[in-house]
Amino acid sequence: QVHLVESGGGLVQAGGSLRLSCAASGSIVSFSALNWLRQTPGKQREMVAAVTDGGSTNYADSVKGRFTISRDNAKNAWYLQMNSLKPEDTGVYICNADRKWPGGSITHTWGQGTQVTVSS
Repeated sequence: QVHLVESGGGLVQAGGSLRLSCAASGSIVSFSALNWLRQTPGKQREMVAAVTDGGSTNYADSVKGRFTISRDNAKNAWYLQMNSLKPEDTGVYICNADRKWPGGSITHTWGQGTQVTVSS
């Protein structure tokens, strides 16, 4: 069982930057997708960014051009560089890893989350 730990959250003014990290306790090469999601009070958890095992990336429309997801298989980690932050980016950011198994089932592994607060 791989465990995920996020870091890098904090309080930042609007227009600032933060870099989130998700460290895995084991190898991440077998995961088909590595993701960052955001949980905001009163809203559904939303996908912010994803990177596949092939290196393809996908972003929520609200963060395109501002956020960049990357992965480092050698360090068993992936990252979310967040620039030009806005107050509406405030939330708990959670990293998630998906593994596809033969037969089609998918295992989801979750971190605990890290708080990001953007002040206006």
